[in-house]
Amino acid sequence: MAQQAHRKKASQGAPEQQVTEVPVETPAERSGPGRLSPRGRLVLAGVVVLLNLPVLHMLVRGTPEAGVPVPYADDFSDPTTVQQRYFNTGGLWRVERGELHSPGVRNNPLWLKASLPADVAIEFDVRSESPEGDIKVEVFGDGRNHASGYVLIHGGWNNSLSIIARLDEHGRSLKALEADALRIARAQALPRADLLNTGVFTERTHMRVEANPFPVQQSRTYHWRIERRGGRIAWSIDGQPFMSFDDPLPLRGAGHDRFGFSSWNAELYFDNLKVTPL
Repeated sequence: MAQQAHRKKASQGAPEQQVTEVPVETPAERSGPGRLSPRGRLVLAGVVVLLNLPVLHMLVRGTPEAGVPVPYADDFSDPTTVQQRYFNTGGLWRVERGELHSPGVRNNPLWLKASLPADVAIEFDVRSESPEGDIKVEVFGDGRNHASGYVLIHGGWNNSLSIIARLDEHGRSLKALEADALRIARAQALPRADLLNTGVFTERTHMRVEANPFPVQQSRTYHWRIERRGGRIAWSIDGQPFMSFDDPLPLRGAGHDRFGFSSWNAELYFDNLKVTPL
């Protein structure tokens, strides 16, 4: 009996549990702190548009002009030729003493306003007045954007490497792609380590062919000749084969039919351009 009375007394003295009410937020209250004001929304929209201006510009600017007929020749004796026959994407491209001067334009090509035939020969003289060499042109691009076709560089990367690049001068090397194809062919027991059949090479593959036959000599004038027949690009300097590339899926047609002079930091001088259908 004493134990029962003790338990009863303990239960009677126990504090009551209190229930705390949690306020329920309305939708307006929930969105209040993080909600943008009309002015904030306008500022955010402006930032989004600004960040996407390059993309929007590409969508609305259309096909670049191509009124210059081929075959074409230019000895740059006319100081107005840059304004009349070329499309300048940036940099102080100009004619000086009968030569085209590229004063380090940071990959902003000067595109000839001409549509190239699929098979063509392009010739010109060029010299670099910079110790790093780094002579550069673009072929079968879109007439507006760097690396939209093939980029040919003699003595790039501080005169240590020459390349024929496809859509990206910093792309993977052809040797690396061929090694991938060989590995896939072995794993799948394919009869040939073909770049196309193994799926290593596609229409949008970014890559480059690498070599270094000889570096650029500062102030020396070189004569370049670039030919394309079918999918093969053959590049010679001073009449001697320099580099070549057989593209299994050649870049051609609309968007891949322009030629442009270019440069990075090097002071380059071009002259005696000739564009001839083959």
